[in-house]
Amino acid sequence: MIRFGPSGHSASFYAEGHKHTPEAAKWLRDKGLNAYEYSFGRGVSISQATAEKIGAEMREYDIALSCHAPYYINLAHESDEEVVKSFGYIERCIEAVKPMGGERIVFHPGSASKGRAAALQLALKRTEALLKRLDGGGYSGYILCPETMGKKGQLGTCEEICEMCRLDGERLIPTFDWGHINAYYGGSLKSAGDYRKILDYVFSRLTERQARFMHIHFSKIQYGQAGEIRHLDLTDTVYGPDFEPLAGLLKEYKMEPVVICESRENMAEDALKLKAMYENLL
Repeated sequence: MIRFGPSGHSASFYAEGHKHTPEAAKWLRDKGLNAYEYSFGRGVSISQATAEKIGAEMREYDIALSCHAPYYINLAHESDEEVVKSFGYIERCIEAVKPMGGERIVFHPGSASKGRAAALQLALKRTEALLKRLDGGGYSGYILCPETMGKKGQLGTCEEICEMCRLDGERLIPTFDWGHINAYYGGSLKSAGDYRKILDYVFSRLTERQARFMHIHFSKIQYGQAGEIRHLDLTDTVYGPDFEPLAGLLKEYKMEPVVICESRENMAEDALKLKAMYENLL
């Protein structure tokens, strides 16, 4: 089944008197959502007791939980020592997300500021090493989701993410951030045909499982010459992209992704709007 939910908490979550993530599970279910992404973007810091409480609540209310690894992970770093630190961040995410009941770990591939081709080769090599390290450390039961990125200096075009995911058809599933893709190419997603070209490429390069059950981030994003500037909400009429064309293709291609809304301040409300757009097609 396709799932919809927010990344983090809307302003309304706090305005309604809530303070802590365990309270989010029932709050989301009551609003009609069934997914949630917990961010470790600035570091992995959570107690075992809190993680277990979050996990219990998410299971009770059938909320699929994913997590976002620290933003500073860089599998394309020239220094092996620095890459080992990135491996450690992902391991700590797995340790944290296990009691939370999560399965998917979203991460940024790294920097491409010194050349895309060389950066990709480094990232591919390090991803293989990461998978072997996770196997050796008993961390093999989790899905890693490298994300498409929105800035020109970052690794993570659609093609680069597919190449990374081709390394393991079971444990690597792409995160397609359509706002990032649109920002990277200066507003390229205008029609269903624009989305179709990308989805056809994904289905041609990856396994059906990887393509059908991909992880999705969606929001409208302001962009400039260097790509992404900042996240907006769905009321934006300037930058895009629009979700309706993609929603139609998710139905046509019989896809069952987890769709995480990253709108600024209104992520839960906008996740409901995305869900409504999709359900209107059914």
